[in-house]
Amino acid sequence: MAAITAKMVKELREKTGAGMMDCKKALIEKDGNMEASIDYLREKGMAKAAKKSGRTAAEGLVFDGVSDDNKTAVLIEFNSETDFVAKNESFINFGNKLVEISLNSDVNTVEELKAVEIDGKTVETLITELIAKIGENMNLRRIEKVTTDGFVATYSHLGGKLAVIVEMSGEATDTNKDKANGIAMHVAALDPKYLTSSEVTTTDLEKEKEIARKQLEAEGKPAQIIEKILIGKMNKFYEENCLVKQIYVRAENKETVEKFAGDISVLSFKRMKVGEGIEKEESDFAAEVAAQING
Repeated sequence: MAAITAKMVKELREKTGAGMMDCKKALIEKDGNMEASIDYLREKGMAKAAKKSGRTAAEGLVFDGVSDDNKTAVLIEFNSETDFVAKNESFINFGNKLVEISLNSDVNTVEELKAVEIDGKTVETLITELIAKIGENMNLRRIEKVTTDGFVATYSHLGGKLAVIVEMSGEATDTNKDKANGIAMHVAALDPKYLTSSEVTTTDLEKEKEIARKQLEAEGKPAQIIEKILIGKMNKFYEENCLVKQIYVRAENKETVEKFAGDISVLSFKRMKVGEGIEKEESDFAAEVAAQING
């Protein structure tokens, strides 16, 4: 049997991120064969990761990036179970790597991104290995990618808890990029539901009208007056919910986003917030710790 040295254990740990004792055990099991030991730890790591895959991952970060030519932008939501892990260097580096891959390939979906190979391993496999290394479930949840004939800009808020892409017409001059960044920040702050009034569906509009009508009826307004008031209320609805009609968040003269943009215009926007739509598990922390102590 080959002698297992501290140097071998250290090398295996650096290659796999596994614990010292696990590395020593793997080397003993595989008689000092480094590659076989790596495979052994991967197999064990995958088994550990599988046990964690059922746990809810609703924290994490939205990673964003823009191509060098300002023609493509991407948002990727990569989830973890806790905010603590979202601050882990390995987690952050991996998220940034996902953005780099997405910007430099033709992937547009989570499935396509998971299938990309890096040094002989798929992204999906690398996520599994990261789960085993860090000890929490993780999930590559969403990707939004925008490519344009104009230019794109992104804005990240709260350290990556929320991010935005705006697609703009025109050229990516410094002045125009400043405007685009300002509009992306506005989208993050005000969360518009539509780009323009033309995107508001008849169903949405009728729903808003019905709510407003019932409120006015409850106030005792006459029917003929209600219809006139509704016109004003629907105009207000457009101003509050359509990006280009909203008052720009940093405007000093009450100008709309459309006017702030000037000779360029917003073509589309994407807004992504960590964990939106995920039902988080409620747990008794004291009971959870007790359960872990009791094995």
